[in-house]
Amino acid sequence: MALHFLDESSSGAVVGDTVTLTGAEAKHAAVVRRLRVGESVTVGDGAGVWLDGVVEDVSPTRVEVRVVQRASETAPTPRIVLAQALAKGDRDELAVQAACELGVDEIIPWQASRSVSRWEGVKAIKGRERWASIVREAAKQAHRAWVPEVYAPVTTKELAVRASQQRVLLLDPTAPSRLSGLTPDGRDIVLVVGPEGGISEDELSRLVEAGAERVLLGSTVLRTSTAGPAAIAVLSAALGRW
Repeated sequence: MALHFLDESSSGAVVGDTVTLTGAEAKHAAVVRRLRVGESVTVGDGAGVWLDGVVEDVSPTRVEVRVVQRASETAPTPRIVLAQALAKGDRDELAVQAACELGVDEIIPWQASRSVSRWEGVKAIKGRERWASIVREAAKQAHRAWVPEVYAPVTTKELAVRASQQRVLLLDPTAPSRLSGLTPDGRDIVLVVGPEGGISEDELSRLVEAGAERVLLGSTVLRTSTAGPAAIAVLSAALGRW
């Protein structure tokens, strides 16, 4: 399989054009992946454009790829959105990485009441940038034509607003209905995953009152780093993506 790289400026390229990778992307291609002239690669713009090409020139600061085929993928609908509670250590980052590889379309950091990690001020900006970087690399690894957007962190109040507009599913080990029995209704799905201590009763009540649905993933209680990815796999099958 050809290696996959991202270049947001490549959206207008057509067959016969040359796409130039620069900066960190060029360095990764030339130094880390050791690309050679004549190798086949794919280049995407992260927004549906998919370019197959052949490497024509390589240096640590510049890699030139001649486009031999262009394709375009429409964005998946309905969309799967992950509202991932901030967690200690790297557990939330592991969740974000796996969710991107498994097909999530948007990611929302959630400042839950039981989140040990707190994103405030500069830390919120850096945290979002960190998640966006993880998502970008995971999208390249998974050869995704669309790179999920990472939004600014939200509060429970802001999640409740989404519950009045979209189909919000709360992963809850005490829920009466299983996620595997869900019937898609065409609406975008916002999957809410709590932190290590789970979603508080107050948060559950507030979100359910706003229209969210409690769903059970399985008979075991998963870590916050694995619950989201596991649920995305179930949803992908239900939506016919897999």
